[in-house]
Amino acid sequence: MTTIINTPPQASSESRNGMGMILGIIVLIAFLFAFFVYGLPIMRSSMNTGATVPQVTVPDKIDVNINQP
Repeated sequence: MTTIINTPPQASSESRNGMGMILGIIVLIAFLFAFFVYGLPIMRSSMNTGATVPQVTVPDKIDVNINQP
């Protein structure tokens, strides 16, 4: 006499409740919020064209004589 064993499919592969997608959407919203609150003001302040730029004058010739008289 032959014994037939029918193994049921695993529950994790049969039903997915979409929890990963919900978690991904929450992380995306948090990232976008942080970008708008912190990222955009930093980018705007660095691109400000009205800021004063320091003027540096470089001499034409530099004397590097290390021998002292």
